[in-house]
Amino acid sequence: MATSSTVIGCDEMPKGDKLVLRGLKFHGYHGVKPEERTLGQKFVVDVDAWMDLRTAGKSDLLSDTLSYTDIYRIVKEVVEGSPHNLLESVAERISSTTLSKYPQVNAVRVQVQKPHVAVQGPVDYLGVEIIRYRGIDI
Repeated sequence: MATSSTVIGCDEMPKGDKLVLRGLKFHGYHGVKPEERTLGQKFVVDVDAWMDLRTAGKSDLLSDTLSYTDIYRIVKEVVEGSPHNLLESVAERISSTTLSKYPQVNAVRVQVQKPHVAVQGPVDYLGVEIIRYRGIDI
């Protein structure tokens, strides 16, 4: 029987069960401009963590799944922690830490948004989104 742990190609979107975390807001000091490093700014992060949730769905026990707060803590530590020049690096740290700490997670999607950027025109946010897979990226 194929499960969500089946290795998929890098050009495919993961399918199946996932934990969903949306709109996590933190103040951080990431960026290449001096003012970004001294004043900081708001960052908004979304995370999807693919894992098999069938057992938890049947048992209704937290011990059969991964708590959202475990992933939330990783995001908080990375975004509020040591500064990175690039959002790509922030997203990579979140995804690699999640995959390393939680072997039940098969793939993770991380989107890091900067809602307040100095560009010529109105925007909701600028940012990056990465997808990393167990068996390919770790």
